[in-house]
Amino acid sequence: MPAPVMVSIDVPQARPDVFAFLDVMANHEPFTNHMLVDWSYAGPDRGVGSKAHVQSKAGGRKPPVEIEVVEAQPPRRIVERNVSAGGRRVGEGVYELSELPDGGTRIAFTYSWRRAPFADRALAPLVRAALRRGNQRAMERLAEQLPARGG
Repeated sequence: MPAPVMVSIDVPQARPDVFAFLDVMANHEPFTNHMLVDWSYAGPDRGVGSKAHVQSKAGGRKPPVEIEVVEAQPPRRIVERNVSAGGRRVGEGVYELSELPDGGTRIAFTYSWRRAPFADRALAPLVRAALRRGNQRAMERLAEQLPARGG
């Protein structure tokens, strides 16, 4: 499997506020729609069982991806499982939230492959680099879209 891809960003908002924002599946669309498009939702709005059906803008194609929250530990951790490529690609996205010493929150996101098609494994350095760029941009967009501290 390709090695996990990790990105992070520090934001001024309190950890419970960041968790509450990330816990709502629909809130992910505006900060990831540069790589995931055509969102639709199923299940509860938030928490375990919340689902999104999207299309990935990978390599000029738009393969469907199913995303489901499989674990939520307020206010520190959210785990999403995603399945694409007809089930041949299974990944896990983990948001880890930690308090910063002077206030605010560090948002760390790690994407790991649980199962990957041969092409992903063969092109792992390129796939990882593209995913790292896309995920870092998502973190920057997330920081811009979080409600203002205390707001």
